[in-house]
Amino acid sequence: MKDNEITLLAVPRFLEEEQMNDEITNNITSINAKNFWVQGYKGKGVVVAILDTGCNSHHIDLKDRLIGGYNFTKEFNGDVTIFDDLDGHGTHVAGIIGASFNDTGIVGVAPEVSLLVLKVLESNGVGNVDSLVKAINYAINWRGLNNERVDIISMSLGLRTSKDSLHNAIKQAIKSDIAVVVASGNEGDDNFFTAEYSYPAGYEEVIAVGAVDKNNRVANFSNTNKQVDIYAPGVSIKSTFLNGDFTNLSGTSMAVPHVTGALALLINKYENLTNSRPTESDLFKYLMQHTTRVLIGDYEEAISILNLSIDVGIEDDSSEQFENTLDQSLLLKCFCEARRSQAFFTQCLKENSTEDEREFLISLIQESASAAMHIKNLCQPFK
Repeated sequence: MKDNEITLLAVPRFLEEEQMNDEITNNITSINAKNFWVQGYKGKGVVVAILDTGCNSHHIDLKDRLIGGYNFTKEFNGDVTIFDDLDGHGTHVAGIIGASFNDTGIVGVAPEVSLLVLKVLESNGVGNVDSLVKAINYAINWRGLNNERVDIISMSLGLRTSKDSLHNAIKQAIKSDIAVVVASGNEGDDNFFTAEYSYPAGYEEVIAVGAVDKNNRVANFSNTNKQVDIYAPGVSIKSTFLNGDFTNLSGTSMAVPHVTGALALLINKYENLTNSRPTESDLFKYLMQHTTRVLIGDYEEAISILNLSIDVGIEDDSSEQFENTLDQSLLLKCFCEARRSQAFFTQCLKENSTEDEREFLISLIQESASAAMHIKNLCQPFK
């Protein structure tokens, strides 16, 4: 792979399976998406930009979910209006996020979400950084017919080295309060305690996603490092595919859309209860509150696995005041804001916190990559 090439992050395909009527697959059940569905939250009104190989726009489970698209590749003679998928990867990702309730096929995590398809990878699964940056900027500035805007950018892709242009585009997306969800990569060596990195998952600002199997064990191919924020199902995941079919795929590519769909449900609920749009940092905090900590082997290490069965109240942060000591909720907020800038940490340190709390905040600044796990240790259970 060339230094500036981006590639999709799925491993070789499994045998295709027959279609079933609105099958709720085991992976959807395992993250407890139904807990939000029964409350009336299915992602309605939330827009997800999928940066991938395109999408089979005529698939019966996806055609009603698409809100638009754009082709950033040379395929179809560079016609920007044709964003069809010639590989299947993007179609598979789209189905996990939002396959419709329609009495046929499967159901995605957020079956009423709107999908904006941005084709950045060609049929060989390869693209370039320039196209990816253009697609991110397109997502930031996109507005729908009813003034909709992108809430989440989903990227099941990666490259070997960091690129300033890519990092800057992602920073701008975060600044625009768009959550950016990225696959951690498939270079794992089946050893949780070694670190493998790819980008943009290696950037602190993104939500980096690793893969687990049906037993909540880290998949042997999944990259593991201190930048991985959350794990989700990524082994033998059934979803939509080319020619109206369905197939099983594995990879951190498949874990990402579970988290993306979960974020769509969280935004749907947040906006319904508060009549406001969550900031990216508040959304990240809300997501991490919907995880279960699972210990790794005999070690004192743990990972956070997506779990939507956890009911968490939505706090009104608009009236939040600093007190003489920093409580656990505020410490969590400090971390979430610090992913965007160090300004919130600085404000925390100006308050009359205890010496222990000051030392804790300083330690977060010094090792921000592992801060999420540190916060989780201190703040469970969340209030």
